[in-house]
Amino acid sequence: MKKNLIQLCFVSLLAAILCVLSPISIPIGPVPISLGSFAVYLAASTVNRRVGTLAVLLYILLGMVGLPVFTGWTGGLAKLAGPTGGYIVGYLFLAYFAGLLIDKLEQHRWIFPLALLLGTVLLYAFGTAWYCIQSGTGVLSALSVTVLPFLPGDAFKIVLANLVVIPVRKAIKSNFSSYFSLN
Repeated sequence: MKKNLIQLCFVSLLAAILCVLSPISIPIGPVPISLGSFAVYLAASTVNRRVGTLAVLLYILLGMVGLPVFTGWTGGLAKLAGPTGGYIVGYLFLAYFAGLLIDKLEQHRWIFPLALLLGTVLLYAFGTAWYCIQSGTGVLSALSVTVLPFLPGDAFKIVLANLVVIPVRKAIKSNFSSYFSLN
């Protein structure tokens, strides 16, 4: 019972971080710059893949029912079904895949940025495919507005997330190891 409660607390805390950071955005075109991916990086790598993925799922569900947790303080099914909804759904792929790699190889510090980078590639692939289908845009055109402008910022977010997450994960592992299977 206590184990489930502690895990639920971490899921809720990470989902809350997502809900606070993700709406903060700068519109630059069809896809805004936001802190959403940074929040997902934190969720994916702080505890383990299960907790991180559940936090992202909870965030998406909260936005789906209309809470203003998506970019620009929006929410609802229309946002998910729209051209940028694939990036929100793609957060699940990012969280699970990056979390999986980190859980398996966390003793190697290089895995943290690599896992987040590879997870971001999945996010971009899913989000861009969704964007192309929803907007009727070709792949190269979509990449020029939905991926290329975000590469430098996402690289910076990955570096920043690693500076935060590695010591936090170590502290969680040393204080809560009996409640989580981190490997």
